Order: sequence, then C-alpha cells, then structure tokens
Amino acid sequence: MTHRITLERNTLRFAAAHFTTSGGECEPLHGHNYDVMVTIEGELTADAWVVDFTEAKRLIAGVCKELDHRFLLALDSPSLAIARRDGAYEVAFGERRYVIPESDVAPLPIDNSTAERLAEWLAGRIARELAARGASNLTRITVGVEEAPGQAGWYTLAPPWPPAPEQ
Repeated sequence: MTHRITLERNTLRFAAAHFTTSGGECEPLHGHNYDVMVTIEGELTADAWVVDFTEAKRLIAGVCKELDHRFLLALDSPSLAIARRDGAYEVAFGERRYVIPESDVAPLPIDNSTAERLAEWLAGRIARELAARGASNLTRITVGVEEAPGQAGWYTLAPPWPPAPEQ
C-alpha cells in the first residue's frame, strides 16, 4: 500500500525574476513570489513513515533558497542567446540584451522558465537528493509551483529518477 506526505508553502517559497518565451515572443522581465507544494509517495519505512517531514522540508527549503532572489535562466532555451563571460551572463532575445552578474543567476537546465518546467526541475532535484540520502522506498514525487494565487504548474515524477544534469 502506498502512503504519501505533503509539504506546502510557508518555508517552501522563493522570490525570483524571469521571463518566458512563446511563439517567437518574449515576455518582459518580471518576478514572482513562488510557493512550492510537494507530495511524496512511497511505501512506509521500518519506522512507519514515507520520509521524515523535517528532513524533507529542510531539503526542499534549501533548494528553494538556491533560487531565492535570483534570475531564473533557462540554459536550454532554443530562443535565447546565452553567453557567460567576465563573471556575468549575457542573455539576448532579438534586440533585447541583459547582462546579469553570475551571483544573481540561477542557471537551470530547462528550456523555458515556466511554472511547469520549474516544477519538473524541482521534482528531479528533490528525487535525486532524497535518493542520495537513502530513500529507496519512494514511488512518486509531485511538485506544484504557484506563481500567483490559484495559478500553478505541476509535474509528477516516478522512478527511475533522472540523472543529475551535466554542468
């Protein structure tokens, strides 16, 4: 029988800037106060839990902190020209150009910084981190990324967990 735990909001949030591309257009640079919701499913351990709440919250909050107050850069975007030089990222879309210090950027191996892709990236990252900590009992991880109240992108991941992206 599968059990699940859920973790939501409160400490699972981050504020970040981004823009998305769609249909040959690029929206203006803007930001969100993102809330993250996570459901972790699996068989109970010998101690009768799926994952310790405290451990899972600490892990997820740590990943959120990596994104907090950063520009979310979709490194795999086919629409953006991205160069890294002199301690900064230069990001171009057509005539628009942004130069952002590396320390202000969260470079992500995604093709667009939509809520759906952020949820997918977070699910993979959480799955890999939990597996590295020995959580072999998990069967699904679902992540929701809410960029505005009532507006969230979701992704569900099942094993085998994706490998860590190459840097």
